[in-house]
Amino acid sequence: MTKAEVIAEISQKTGIEKTDVSAALEGFFTVVKNSLSTGENVYVRGFGSFIVKSRAEKVGRIISKKQSIVIPKHSIPSFKPAKVFMEKVRQAPVSEDKSSEVDA
Repeated sequence: MTKAEVIAEISQKTGIEKTDVSAALEGFFTVVKNSLSTGENVYVRGFGSFIVKSRAEKVGRIISKKQSIVIPKHSIPSFKPAKVFMEKVRQAPVSEDKSSEVDA
């Protein structure tokens, strides 16, 4: 589902104009990005937590050049779903969609 499809569905279910839904969604994204960039986590009860994870410094390799490089310590954004969210996903029927499968 794309962002446009999410906006259309919220608009249809709530009766709110698509432009207003789009503005609210963009506002939410901005708040989450700004909060995470300052190291502050965002908690949405019943949905999940947008958190900042810290990655330790490590040694990586550029195989084509046979060279080792140091990847510095850095932070990454992450999402941890709430238990209610996870239960809802677990109870959903398994989709026959092939695009989400990974070949072994």
